Amino acid sequence: MRTTNGIELWNKAKSIIPGGSQLLSKRSEQFLPEQWPSFYERAKGVTVWDLDGNALTDMSLMGVGTCILGYADEDVNAAVIESINNGSMTTLNCPEEVELAELLLELNPWADMVRYARTGGEAMAIAVRIARAYSKKDTVAFSGYHGFHDWYLGANLAWQHSLDGHLLPGLEPNGVPRALKGTSIPFNYNCIDELETITKKHKIGAIVLEPVRHHKPKEDFLPRVRAIADEIGAVLVFDEITSGWRMNAGGIHALFGVFPDVAVYGKAMSNGFPMAAVVGRREVMDAAQSSFISSTYWTERIGPTAALATINKLRAKNVFPHLSDIGKAIGDGWKKSAKNQGLNIDVLDFVPPLITFSFEHANAQVLHTLFTQEMLNRGYLASKSVYVSYAHTKNHVKRYLAHVDVAFETIKTGIERGTIFDLLKGPVAHTGFKRLT
Repeated sequence: MRTTNGIELWNKAKSIIPGGSQLLSKRSEQFLPEQWPSFYERAKGVTVWDLDGNALTDMSLMGVGTCILGYADEDVNAAVIESINNGSMTTLNCPEEVELAELLLELNPWADMVRYARTGGEAMAIAVRIARAYSKKDTVAFSGYHGFHDWYLGANLAWQHSLDGHLLPGLEPNGVPRALKGTSIPFNYNCIDELETITKKHKIGAIVLEPVRHHKPKEDFLPRVRAIADEIGAVLVFDEITSGWRMNAGGIHALFGVFPDVAVYGKAMSNGFPMAAVVGRREVMDAAQSSFISSTYWTERIGPTAALATINKLRAKNVFPHLSDIGKAIGDGWKKSAKNQGLNIDVLDFVPPLITFSFEHANAQVLHTLFTQEMLNRGYLASKSVYVSYAHTKNHVKRYLAHVDVAFETIKTGIERGTIFDLLKGPVAHTGFKRLT
């Protein structure tokens, strides 16, 4: 697999863009250092063409979870093109903002009002600002990953500078004011006792968590979180940026019958176009009027237009069973192949459209890197996770799993012979960051 042009541009990018990319999850070192194609020319469905002319099937992040309908979906693109031709930005507001708000409230009947942003991280910052404004309390208890803003990274400030970054490895808090130390306190998912201890020691104004990611919530976990928020007068915020729109139309919390005060959506709601929404109860959302929350490009037209087209298609085509079926097929295929090759893997499949696996062997990160390398050589963008899209078909999965079996065989041989490092053509991929979920 020749990826020379992509590698050369990546090396150039790193010299003029800190980190090479705006997103940690897209850095080449996260996948396959010194081999990853890094940049794309075009994309359609589940195929990405890189700068060297390789047509690569994406069985990995699919735009980091954004392109739930597939790349360059014709219906969404058509709606966006029309909005561009009619003017994507003017002195007046676009009516799509109101139409989208009405749709989001229809899908979240517990809520009354909506605010918009264009990225998940800033939407979470808005949600926390609103929660603090309403509760009149500064301290936040949280579980999960919620972006790069100061309110969140403040949790990684330790009493001693030398210990900064230890609590949430991979999320360095350099540049975050030390005055924020102690204002955001983490707890592990499903560990209700940790949350109870936090609320006894601190005046908590907001409880923030991903309602579900990879693990099944304990039977009483989400209801107890809701009850605690009510008991202490805290705003309950569900981060549905990743989990939303994959199992149902809207937030996955609806499947568990537990409803927050505020829900935050992003990623899949607009199929690759920038859009995010903060949806909440009127009395909480009204607090936004008492705090300055405003930005020019939160009023452009493309995001709401893309979201409307995406959500309407998700519902019209009943995409959700397809996403789960494809995810289950991938997970079952991983398990079968690993068993055939004598490998030990752990598959997290509670939310099939977010299917992921890990090697249960020594030097697991080396094995993951080798897997990505072997799959790239067979024409696949592959990693330990697959964000399933509507464009993935059973034939895609069948062909992919045939190559997975060969890659797993190579890995097993390398383990038996002690040659896994020798099989790598470059450095080991970097690890990500701790999520608490």
